[in-house]
Amino acid sequence: MNKAVTQSPVPSIASDTKKGLNGKKLRKVLTECIAVLSTLVVFGIPFYFILVNAAKDTQESALLNMSWPSSFHLVENMKAVLAAQDGMIIRAFFNSTLITGFAILLLIILGAMSGYVLQRKVSKASRFFDFLILAGLIIPPAIVPTIWVLDGIGLFKTMPGIILVLVALNLPFTVLLYKGFMATIPREIDEAALIDGCSRFRLFFSIILPLLKPVSATVIVLTAVGIYNDFVNPLYFYPGAKNATIQLTLYNFSSMYNTQWNLLFTNIVLISIPPLVLFIFFNKKIVAGMTAGSVK
Repeated sequence: MNKAVTQSPVPSIASDTKKGLNGKKLRKVLTECIAVLSTLVVFGIPFYFILVNAAKDTQESALLNMSWPSSFHLVENMKAVLAAQDGMIIRAFFNSTLITGFAILLLIILGAMSGYVLQRKVSKASRFFDFLILAGLIIPPAIVPTIWVLDGIGLFKTMPGIILVLVALNLPFTVLLYKGFMATIPREIDEAALIDGCSRFRLFFSIILPLLKPVSATVIVLTAVGIYNDFVNPLYFYPGAKNATIQLTLYNFSSMYNTQWNLLFTNIVLISIPPLVLFIFFNKKIVAGMTAGSVK
């Protein structure tokens, strides 16, 4: 009696698995291609437009097109920008660096301490403080009352005044980042340190703060770029030619009747270098710091 021979389903399963893997690879390639094209459209084309016009002379740059310059004047334009208004851009770089550095330092210390307390000590008042943080994100700042307060305490048109304003504006977002990341740090670390006789301040600065390096890198990059590129707040709270920040130097080459587009675009190229370098070195840590506490 002949036995019926049944065909093994293994080749069919292997074929389906292979097709599934090929489909995943194809979707991955398409996703990467779309991401690259989107990046080129959103960032590459505007940067190319700025760069080619920064290399042109005054007549060619006034056309505001994307054609290649007939002759390159990028070095001459950079020298003219650096020498404009008695080297205002150098003073502006110095002011912006000091403002950004001190503001980030205060944001890291205050934001980390606030996030630590709000995450570790949950009480009836926690909801109220959470509401205040969200209100700080939603409610827009009041310009005139802030100027009145700064003038009353003698901080209007001063560097400490603008630093405090920028810290206050960026603190709610910073606290949320630190609070979310703090949930990934076990409470047992705090308990063990306190049992060993560690004080609260030593616990925070010696143990907790070093563990916050990923989210601190995120805060540094995001807030540094935002504060460095801020135009409105220095214009209102830190006016004056000697107090110029890097974004306000764009006024040097723009007026009602004439605009030196080649120098304006060269200025944009110069002031874009520091945040671009900062982003290149810290880009991998930005997403890690923002998403670390999302699963808690």
